[in-house]
Amino acid sequence: MNDITKIRNIGIAAHIDSGKTTLSERILFYTGKIHQMVEVRDKSGSGPTMDSMDLEREKGITIQSAATYCEWGDYHINLIDTPGHIDFTVEVERSLRVLDGAVLVLCAVAGVQSQTMTVERQMRRYNVPRIAFINKVDRSGANPDRVVAQLQEKLNLKPVLLTMPIGLEEQFEGVVDLLKMKANYFDGPNGENVREEEIPEGLKEEANYRRLQIVESLADYDDNIAEKFLGDEFVSSEEIIPVLRKATIALHTTPVFVGTAKQNKGVQLMLDGVGMFLPSPLDKVNEALDLDNNENKIALVTDPKKPFVGLAFKLEDGRFGQLTYMRIYQGSVKKGDFITNAKTKKKVKVPRLVRMHAKDMHDIEEANAGDIVAMFGVECSSGDTFTDGSVNYSMTSMFVPRPVIELSVAPKEKTAQVNFSKALNRFQKEDPTFQVYRDEESNETIIKGMGELHLEIYIERIKREYNCDVVVGKPKVAYRETITQRAEYNYTHKKQTGGSGQFARVAGYIEPIPAEDNKDYEFVDAVVGGVISREFIPGCDKGFQDQIANGVLIEQPVVNVRVVLNDGQTHPVDSSEMAFRLASRYAMREALIAAKPIILEPIMKLETSAPDEFQGVIIGQINQRRGIIVNTTIETGYTIVNAEVPLSEMFGYSSDLRGATQGKGEFTMEFLKYAPVPKNVQEQLIEEYKKAKASK
Repeated sequence: MNDITKIRNIGIAAHIDSGKTTLSERILFYTGKIHQMVEVRDKSGSGPTMDSMDLEREKGITIQSAATYCEWGDYHINLIDTPGHIDFTVEVERSLRVLDGAVLVLCAVAGVQSQTMTVERQMRRYNVPRIAFINKVDRSGANPDRVVAQLQEKLNLKPVLLTMPIGLEEQFEGVVDLLKMKANYFDGPNGENVREEEIPEGLKEEANYRRLQIVESLADYDDNIAEKFLGDEFVSSEEIIPVLRKATIALHTTPVFVGTAKQNKGVQLMLDGVGMFLPSPLDKVNEALDLDNNENKIALVTDPKKPFVGLAFKLEDGRFGQLTYMRIYQGSVKKGDFITNAKTKKKVKVPRLVRMHAKDMHDIEEANAGDIVAMFGVECSSGDTFTDGSVNYSMTSMFVPRPVIELSVAPKEKTAQVNFSKALNRFQKEDPTFQVYRDEESNETIIKGMGELHLEIYIERIKREYNCDVVVGKPKVAYRETITQRAEYNYTHKKQTGGSGQFARVAGYIEPIPAEDNKDYEFVDAVVGGVISREFIPGCDKGFQDQIANGVLIEQPVVNVRVVLNDGQTHPVDSSEMAFRLASRYAMREALIAAKPIILEPIMKLETSAPDEFQGVIIGQINQRRGIIVNTTIETGYTIVNAEVPLSEMFGYSSDLRGATQGKGEFTMEFLKYAPVPKNVQEQLIEEYKKAKASK
């Protein structure tokens, strides 16, 4: 496979339960990768190809992004099925970081949901062009036009419908291809035989109108099409396709296909769309930072002859040791080659190179720029860059959200300690949002993550994969502290014991940084006239940071603080970096107390949906949990409530919601921002903190 223009590195992303994994199964089936399809809720226990973990099959959700590859016509597609559940958001981040294009799946009934918006934000962050597939057109209440309108209103996309449904809900029979102006029906037990017919009489007018809309949407992008559109001339699909491809790759337009993955209709045309409209590795500009040249940006070229550059974007513990997924951006790599980790500067040999098909592996000898492959025996962390050693480049790392929830964990049996540590080390390496630290005071092991489900899944995996039962403490919220006003400091640290003493004086002020600047800490060195010698300035910075790691109210990290150091004093004999570090630490403590500190708590974006009759109950429950309702919409008998709620009030919400809605309520939740806690809650938190401290 040498033609790079025919490679498509794509991901499938969507809100939970829109049918992503079902769609992946269909893609694998139609491209001849699998010979039998399995549904997500299959009772036989075999589960879909892409959900290879037992846990995924039991819960019917995708946890890890799975990778596979397939051929469709002339196209070679590397496909990554990403999770929809927001607790696994880093899996989506890291997949989008290395993909060239994506398929955004939407449910024809529910339309654009909260996580569709999150995924869309992630796609924008990495400039990933996408096509959309409106799934479940056969369900009652399906309305593709409404979903197209939502793509425009809620996501600010410019959607262009390329296939239109023939009939809706249970009357859905097939789709009209608006480029070729032909009706397509999907025959055979699995819809594998596509039959092309003339468009039914009753739909011709609508089809003509919709085709005109495609032309119109491209008219403001291409002068040639604009002229023809204004002159009422016919525009052929040969003229439309290249322009639509350009507009899609430039993130100007989003081609939209309709169908139903479960009933096997409309998927093949969407696959044609992947080839026609999504970029090949040559169409995307990827940049690296030149570490030998002040981290200047360098454009990487998708050329197998250039020096090798690859990014390890995902790790898995396989049967044969660590499996490292790598996207190759430049150059090529062969089995047995030596590659260099840009971060650690270590050289490693590539003992085995494979293409992944979910959990099966196909050995290969060589991989080139544009490929996504996996390697065994290459030790590294998620997000490391590898080169052939001739260049010193690093790919920009991906955005990793901060964990907001923590739990204390310990192995039930002392004998399982080794396995317990192994599991935590492995998961931390694999997932940058899963963090582990030791609480020195209580001597407990604390794990941090993105939500209850996130940590629950890891605890379950420790039990299953490492045969180690875990004792779990109560979940704790990751609070932060900040200051609300400017405060001066002027602190002198003096110690005179036998021999040389310690002396340092630091002065200046601290002030709040606006939260929207997204900066936790900033150090401004405004010292003039050498009152503090240059060599001690880094020590001051370290001292300030030592103190803000533990705030003055409940010992939580302090955020959004700018420290300005503008005066001080150095003693010719008794001053040292250590003395300045200590002086800065105590100075910061005094300043924090004077700057009217407050406690911040994580606020979650919550979307709850349930049948209409439970609307009052849902709103009541959210209000009880200090939630603020942002908006409420009613669609086809369902109420959808969007709210902002403090994470500390959300424990146990799922069982309360299920109980109050006869099991019909569902919710999704993701981190939104940190916000000040109400005064009474702050007092309560300080009280609890003091009690806990006294009892230790």
